[in-house]
Amino acid sequence: MVTSGSHSESPRGMTSNNIDAYALFEALTGRKVNRRSTSRTMSEDYEVLDNDKDDRPLGEEPNPDDPPKDVNVGAINPYALVEAMIGHRLDRHSLHTARIISDFLQTDYEELFDMKHNSVLFAGLKLNKEERRAEEMSEKEVQILEERDLVTPDLSRVKKLDDLEKIGLDKMGETRIKMARMQNGKLRLVLDGQSLGRTVGNRDVTETINELVLPFRHGKEDREWTPPNSSWRDMNEAFFRSIPRRFLMDGAPFGFGGYNNHHHAHREMQYQHRFDDPTQGASSNSWLIAAIFSVFWANPAMINRSSGMIAGSMAADDERSRRTLEVKFHDKGGRNNAETDTVEVDYQIPVNNSTDMPVYARASDGYETWPALYEKAFVKWMTRGEDEERVDLTQAHNGDPVKAMAQLNGREPRYYFTERHSGAELAGVVRACSVNKRTVCPMAAWTHATGDTFRGSNLVANHAYSVLGWVSGGQEDNQYIIVRNPWGVTEPRGLTSYPGLLDRVEPEFWPPAALLDRDGVFSVEVQAFKKYFACIGVAK
Repeated sequence: MVTSGSHSESPRGMTSNNIDAYALFEALTGRKVNRRSTSRTMSEDYEVLDNDKDDRPLGEEPNPDDPPKDVNVGAINPYALVEAMIGHRLDRHSLHTARIISDFLQTDYEELFDMKHNSVLFAGLKLNKEERRAEEMSEKEVQILEERDLVTPDLSRVKKLDDLEKIGLDKMGETRIKMARMQNGKLRLVLDGQSLGRTVGNRDVTETINELVLPFRHGKEDREWTPPNSSWRDMNEAFFRSIPRRFLMDGAPFGFGGYNNHHHAHREMQYQHRFDDPTQGASSNSWLIAAIFSVFWANPAMINRSSGMIAGSMAADDERSRRTLEVKFHDKGGRNNAETDTVEVDYQIPVNNSTDMPVYARASDGYETWPALYEKAFVKWMTRGEDEERVDLTQAHNGDPVKAMAQLNGREPRYYFTERHSGAELAGVVRACSVNKRTVCPMAAWTHATGDTFRGSNLVANHAYSVLGWVSGGQEDNQYIIVRNPWGVTEPRGLTSYPGLLDRVEPEFWPPAALLDRDGVFSVEVQAFKKYFACIGVAK
């Protein structure tokens, strides 16, 4: 409840009530505020605007573009996918994790994130090179690999280049050389060896990967879908079982070197995982998770979060089974769509049998239930699964994040393709949808399907991002657009670099950063945004 503060006497002797600004903010946003934290002076929040390159009439927004006919945006979260495959949680802040992901997905790390490399992260999609966009594959175009398909020949007896052709390296003279280096009189080459041994990719997947992320059942349509190494369980039951393990994992970090080192490490970690921000699981539905977070960020009151856990794990089974969540979705035409309706779902979701964690959408704090329930409700709605509770979540394989926001909040989707607008216009669209540098109308964007900079998990091709606001800074007072990767991961520094992208967004730089988990939150300079992203949109 928002209460009044101290009473003061007005000049006419009337008593006035001062509303507690902190309590009002918390009631509107559903977020706790650190009242003891210091803020910048008001004058620091103003900047000189450079509108010389923008010839639009004052106060006029750019005209939106025609809606696209078909959008196939989606990229599999490699962290969640590998965790589901091996049954262990990864340290997402470690440099070693990149090697683990590369080994398990049988692809060099820098080739995972661009569709031109036929990466398994885009399984079920193929690249239209001319238009730099993704297209859907049919079930016949995707092949299930067996163990014998992944076996490689014995290379221990190879002595000459001719030996490579003898064991199966086709057309040696035309083989692609990925890297060549001369060292101490020896030429070291890295060759493309696809003809010697197959690996998983966008067309070739193992049965485990197919069941986890692809909507194709390959003759098993009559069988009830359940992801590998998982079972349908009540979310609350699974979360209660995992509490002891989480206390061990989420406690204050141990370290050597005295108080200063420990205190610094604790300060670095304490902001993380304090909020219930939706995070993508072992799926390719970045378009849906980005849309859910964008609506939640712009107006938390739009999201029904009345899905708190029951008071204790000893509650009767029949009480848990009666608990449901209702969500209303809106008809916006096209695919991944249905008539406007309110959908009711229970709390049964796929939970990994080894980690007791949700396989698909989850909250960044690891505890809240509503992101997983919203994902389940949306897929149930779009597939018209009226009587189904064990919804096949892989059916949301790819889609349109801008339309999805409109399906969530009932507004109209507006699209702005970056090649048709200047950087100033794109920044103006974000500014027009923001108050105090934070979006108040939900916004999302997606990247091109290929390019020359998609070499890591910060910027991923054919991937959807939530747009959170804008900020200006630097010596030249550049304008930046704030985006969030639904994977909820920021690469360790030193792994990959991206021109025009700041991979650490602190409240001192952008004050709204204090209101969310900052893993996966980046600021992209406007001209770099125009290069990396294909489209930005808003639902209002």
